[in-house]
Amino acid sequence: MASLCYSLPLTLKISPLNPKPSPNLSLSQPKSKVRLPKRSPSITRMSLNPTPATDRLISVAAYTLPFFNSLQYGRYLFIQYPQLGTLFEPILPFLSLYKSVPYASFVAFFALYLGVVRNPSFSHYVRFNSMQAVTLDVLLVVPLLLTRILNPGRAGLGFKVMVWGHTGVFVFSCLCFVYGVVSSILGRTPYLPFVADAAGRQV
Repeated sequence: MASLCYSLPLTLKISPLNPKPSPNLSLSQPKSKVRLPKRSPSITRMSLNPTPATDRLISVAAYTLPFFNSLQYGRYLFIQYPQLGTLFEPILPFLSLYKSVPYASFVAFFALYLGVVRNPSFSHYVRFNSMQAVTLDVLLVVPLLLTRILNPGRAGLGFKVMVWGHTGVFVFSCLCFVYGVVSSILGRTPYLPFVADAAGRQV
């Protein structure tokens, strides 16, 4: 009888029919984890590193310098296709204002290079875009110098090669202008062919 009394509490303690849960069991239960919604990496980057509107505006203005200076290479294309001139009519007031300033090309070039590219107060985004525009503007001088040195005349094969070359330079400059402006408006970094590597080494 005594052995039954001593074994009864032990049996009740380990019996699975005991309605009271053991304190040790309640402490060993894993805690429920609260899952937070994951944020998209692209949204996180945009929120942490947005491109300011002022940087975009300066970059767009920088690409207008080589574009305005390249319009002289499109005169043969405009003579052959006069209807193309209607695409450039909206910019004629700005072009007239640009041409009305004496030495506007040199003033804009040095203002962009010394005032923006070499100014550490501007962001790397603005300085890189400005350096691309300056580099492209320098490259646009090369065909004009070759034309003056070679002097192909007004007829013959040399003249045709000059016309093709000037037209190609003009089309390339227009594509670079559109690509640079659209990318700057969207806050992205454009990488112009034949220009980006040289510009990146200078910034």
